Amino acid sequence: METLSLKTQVAIIGGGPSGLLLSQLLNRSGVDTVILERTSRERVLARIRAGVLESGTVTMLEEAGVADRLHREGHPHEGCWFSDDDLMVRINFAELTGKTVTVYGQTEVTRDLYAAQDVMGTTILHEVSDVVINNADSATPKITFTHDGNTKQLSCDYIAGCDGFHGVSRRTIPDAKRKEFERVYPFGWLGILSRTRPAHEELIYANSSSGFALASMRNENLSRYYVQVPLTDKVEDWSDDAFWTRLFACLPSDVVKTMETGPSIEKSIAPLRSFVSEPLRWGRLFLVGDAAHIVPPTGAKGLNLAVSDVFYLHQALIYAVQKGDDSGIDAYSGRAMTRIWKSMRFSWQLTTMLHQFDGEDSFAGQMRKAAMLHLAQSDTARKDLAENYVGLPF
Repeated sequence: METLSLKTQVAIIGGGPSGLLLSQLLNRSGVDTVILERTSRERVLARIRAGVLESGTVTMLEEAGVADRLHREGHPHEGCWFSDDDLMVRINFAELTGKTVTVYGQTEVTRDLYAAQDVMGTTILHEVSDVVINNADSATPKITFTHDGNTKQLSCDYIAGCDGFHGVSRRTIPDAKRKEFERVYPFGWLGILSRTRPAHEELIYANSSSGFALASMRNENLSRYYVQVPLTDKVEDWSDDAFWTRLFACLPSDVVKTMETGPSIEKSIAPLRSFVSEPLRWGRLFLVGDAAHIVPPTGAKGLNLAVSDVFYLHQALIYAVQKGDDSGIDAYSGRAMTRIWKSMRFSWQLTTMLHQFDGEDSFAGQMRKAAMLHLAQSDTARKDLAENYVGLPF
């Protein structure tokens, strides 16, 4: 069978939000891209993910020309709450940092990016399989893959690996060139989506004697809730009634009094891990987002951290492609890794502060309570948390 040949300036493996955003920014600057995605567009848009956008992420979406619907339908939040049983502490982002976050689902960000890429006429190939990256450490990288039953080859100048934790991009970097760091947490988040009014107008991160919970939302009629569960639990172990009972035990009593309940329209368990692979560059292959790092959802850094990678990489690739200036791509890994590790620290700190760990002693619980009390009493502690939550500068 004849191999069909394609050519582009930047090949992007992965059609999720980071790959689409990178492509959109490059296209707007006159750099040609082709996106390869292993699943269908419908499957990509069916993924339920977090929806808290840092101020810098919103700025990037504005720069990409895809923020109109976000500004119409998104919900700016000037703060969030942390609770310890009935103690509630508000973190006032606007007052402490002058910035806000915006609640707008990752699925909607992805939908907006697809619409913009369609207008651009970008080539996005879905349901691609058997992807192999060749010659990434040379000036002539190529990708071979199967699409529509045909073997195809994509020649390019650079490759952006936006294909997630299980993708081919990170595994292409030789083991001898790659260093990985990982912490797997001994619990997961059981999450439900329900067509109910949110528990509160702002997010509540709850530490309690019954475990961790998060009260979040997608809009004024769509709520997203999570509770901490053992990794051995399965979704079918949890009825809706059991979930609401656990959630009510974790949230402050004044919040529970006014909460609406209803049937779940989506239910899943997400394991928690912290993972970093470095460097982010091997030859002309660059890792972006979950291909290089995973953060626990505590602190809402996943998508936002991927967007900061895109910020550094899109500028570097524009200079490399259009001006032959490699200084940006040479510096990409170091610049991005500095911010990645700071976000890792913040997510780890919140995860430790809010969750019960198997086999922990009574001292651990007292430390969580002390951390919450310090947050309640210290402007400095609240400001530090706020600065990290709204997003460190790119």
